[in-house]
Amino acid sequence: MDIEKIAKAIEMDAGERLPDIRESLQEMVDGKAASVHTPEQLMLRTTRQKLGLSQSDFARLIRTPVTTLCDWEQGRFNPPGSLMCLVEIADKRPDVLRDVLM
Repeated sequence: MDIEKIAKAIEMDAGERLPDIRESLQEMVDGKAASVHTPEQLMLRTTRQKLGLSQSDFARLIRTPVTTLCDWEQGRFNPPGSLMCLVEIADKRPDVLRDVLM
């Protein structure tokens, strides 16, 4: 695999120099695993942080063990759809969540 050729093609397509692309391509060739974040995982963590709550406080708010919340945020397990619905409400209307649950 010609990493330089691929990197140049990606940069040309992006319209800018991408300083870490060569290193990333080499890691791919070497079989190094990358971190993968699901949209649910990112939304859960971002919303909790947006509310200004620690993992412990947020877990208490949504009435779930903090270890379960950590598992969801770290991608070990997927959060249930009902929780993601609550998180979406919290993200868009934090005042509603606070009025109802706090």
